[in-house]
Amino acid sequence: MLIKGFQKSTLLDYPGKIACTVFLFGCNFRCPYCYNYELIEEALAKKVRTYSEQEIMNFLEEHRNFLDGVCITGGEPTLNQELPEFIKKIKQLSYLVKLDTNGSNPEMLELLLKEKLVDYVAMDFKAPLEKYNEAVNAEVNIEALKKSVNIIKRFPNYEFRITVVPKLTTKKDLLKIAWFLKENNANSLFTIQQFQPKKCLNKAFEKEKPYNEEQLKEFVKMLKPYFKKVEVRGLD
Repeated sequence: MLIKGFQKSTLLDYPGKIACTVFLFGCNFRCPYCYNYELIEEALAKKVRTYSEQEIMNFLEEHRNFLDGVCITGGEPTLNQELPEFIKKIKQLSYLVKLDTNGSNPEMLELLLKEKLVDYVAMDFKAPLEKYNEAVNAEVNIEALKKSVNIIKRFPNYEFRITVVPKLTTKKDLLKIAWFLKENNANSLFTIQQFQPKKCLNKAFEKEKPYNEEQLKEFVKMLKPYFKKVEVRGLD
C-alpha cells in the first residue's frame, strides 16, 4: 500500500469533524477531470513523496487531542488489500474513519462493514449507470456498483456525491442517478461538487467552464424530492 499524500488537517473532507486526510495510490478509473492524477499514474507517482505508515501513525498518536477523524481517499483505497489492517491501527487510536470510494469493490466494502472499521463512506457517482464507461474511460462492472450502493447504505453514515462537469453531467443525468438511489433507499445525503478546471488528467477539461452558483442551486432544488438532504460543495 503506497501512501502518496497526507493533509494534516481539514474541516471539509469529513463533515462536522476536524480530520486529516490520507491519499492512497492506485485507481481503476481514468476520469478525465481527475485532479489527483499523480495517484493513478505510476510514472507521475514516482515524483510524489511517499509517506510511511509509521509516519502517519506517529502523527495520529501526537494529535489525538486535536483531531476527530481520518479520511482515507485516493486514488481508489479499496484496491489495497492492506486497507483493513491499516484502518484497524487507526481505530486503535480511537479515531473515526471516513472512506472515499468509487464503489467498484463491493467485497472490500462488505468486509469493512462487517468488521465495523469505517464510520462514514462517501461514494462518488460518475454518471448514470448506462454512461459509466464513457464517463470514467474504463470498463466498469455495473453490477459491482449496484452491490456497493446497497452495502454503503448500511454504514453508520454515508453520502453519495457527484462532481458536475457540464460536458459530462446534464440535468437528465442527475435525475437518473437520483431516481436510482431513491429506488434503492440510498437517499440519505447527496452532494453536488463543483468542477474545478484548474488541474485535470485530460488537459482539454481545463478549458471547460464550470456550472455557476445559480445553476448548482437549481440542481439542489430539482433533487430535493429524492433525498433527505442535498448539499453543494466546492463553491469559490
